Amino acid sequence: MQRTSFLLGALSGITVVANADHIFAQALAASPLPGLPGGANRTLLLINLQGGNDGLNCVVPHGNPDYYRVRPSLAIGRDQVLAIDAQLGFNPQMRALKALYDKGSVAVVQGVGYPDPDHSHFRSTEIWQTAAPDKYLHTGWLGRYMDEAGLPADNLFNGVALSQVLPEVMVATKTDVPAIPSERGYGLISDRNAASRATYTQVVRDARQPFSSPYLSHVMEIEDHSQRGSQELPKLIAGYKPAGAYPATALGRSLSLAAQIVGSKLGTKVIYVQHGSFDTHVSQVQTQNRLLGEFSDAIAAFYADLAAHGSDGDVLTMTFSEFGRRIEENGSRGTDHGEASPLFLIGGNVKGGMYGASPDLSNTSNGNVRFGTDFRSVYATVLERWLGKPSQKILSGTFPTLPVLA
Repeated sequence: MQRTSFLLGALSGITVVANADHIFAQALAASPLPGLPGGANRTLLLINLQGGNDGLNCVVPHGNPDYYRVRPSLAIGRDQVLAIDAQLGFNPQMRALKALYDKGSVAVVQGVGYPDPDHSHFRSTEIWQTAAPDKYLHTGWLGRYMDEAGLPADNLFNGVALSQVLPEVMVATKTDVPAIPSERGYGLISDRNAASRATYTQVVRDARQPFSSPYLSHVMEIEDHSQRGSQELPKLIAGYKPAGAYPATALGRSLSLAAQIVGSKLGTKVIYVQHGSFDTHVSQVQTQNRLLGEFSDAIAAFYADLAAHGSDGDVLTMTFSEFGRRIEENGSRGTDHGEASPLFLIGGNVKGGMYGASPDLSNTSNGNVRFGTDFRSVYATVLERWLGKPSQKILSGTFPTLPVLA
């Protein structure tokens, strides 16, 4: 049975990808990555801005009069923009991120997308997570990285998804990744009741069942390892004390748990978090401003926490969204599905600044921002310059890297 074909539902939506070999064994530190000093402690935090984040009201082209012409009710006022220069600035709710940018810890890559973009949430999300615009794959680009990286087979926490279900980006062939919505929600339903647990164990181990299945012992092993893993994680992160308070938001709680995982040295190479929805067809300003403010405040608290523990240089954060929004506002004071948009790279080893051309609002792709940087170039940069792994096999092609990492 393949890991990608068996999912076990559990308490609070936790999903565990099955593996008969040491699934939920005690976490061990990963070996240093070749050619990267300190690579053993390097982690990628991937934040999915779900729903299609509008890039123009996020990184605002306040020096471009066309922006104010096509968005009469949505445009961020020049007096509100957190100006970077005479042309660009951040959304006014992103003050904490702007402070990190001013310190040189934030790189903004403009106009990120891919050829022949798809405007469907489902397909475009799949494309970004599998890194395959022209075909259908059953593994994610980070799942393939973990399979290729030679990570410890008995470490449950090589990758962790802080979400209700396992995202496609983390699906692998050989590597097991738990989806953990929260520390307290990590466990199996049957484990909450001793009688249920005993009955379940008796049924699957009863040799007198009127059928024979090679999967019964597999299921039983998954249940056993899942239980032990859910007991082990709180112990492994118990010694980590956050430095300062996180925002009382879903993203703030997720990043607090992410900091505990990083700071507890579990050998975790990839952590996935999601935030949204940014699908702002209606009343965009209120919704997007709130979400961008939550993102900005949570990521600032996260890096302040890491810095207090001396590990802010160990975590690279990358954002992505399935697409941007159309340039012109619609009739409902929102924007519809678009194409290219900016993404952020954040961390102590980032060479901060603006990368890529600013959106040309007079030269559009059917009313959308044209893409200038293929998202696979960003992925190749992360794989090769941060995670220390050749990208060609993982991405099924060669893509130029960007000079965004020290």
